Amino acid sequence: MLDHQRIHEAEKNVRDYLQSGMLKKHPYREEIVTVLLNNANDSMEIAEFLTEHKKSDLWIIVTSYYSMFYIANTMLFKIGYKVGDKIPHKVTADSLIVFARDKLKKTLLEEYEDAQNEALPGIKADSLLEEFDKERAKRGFLQYETTAIEKRSKANTSLNRAKNFMFEMEKLLGNLK
Repeated sequence: MLDHQRIHEAEKNVRDYLQSGMLKKHPYREEIVTVLLNNANDSMEIAEFLTEHKKSDLWIIVTSYYSMFYIANTMLFKIGYKVGDKIPHKVTADSLIVFARDKLKKTLLEEYEDAQNEALPGIKADSLLEEFDKERAKRGFLQYETTAIEKRSKANTSLNRAKNFMFEMEKLLGNLK
């Protein structure tokens, strides 16, 4: 679950990103949404192909993460924001926390209508965003500092996280107007 410190950090960073131009308001363009969604789906297909054929664990992790990165950017673009070229992965992670957290909670609340406790969807939304953040950090670490044995287990985790993230973000995208 995202802690208050991480949420506060993301909020501060997003204000800075907007001020510095690393994150910009951008008019909606369907062709950009299409490209980003295609990139997300292509990345997921490659991750699944590599897994099925027992190929590079490193690239399973990398392509799984990129499926998450591209669909996150799709959501941000769809609500009117474009991430710039400077530290785009960190800008995306922080922006996702700031702009998607409440939207994910709302979508998940609709799913869990009969749940007695509204905290459950909030916990799931935070957990989903935290998984994106973990995968972003793990991709960099594993690319340069991990043994082959560790990569197999982490590759499976990455693929499962990416599938769950893609599923939830696609639902959210379907609810955005």
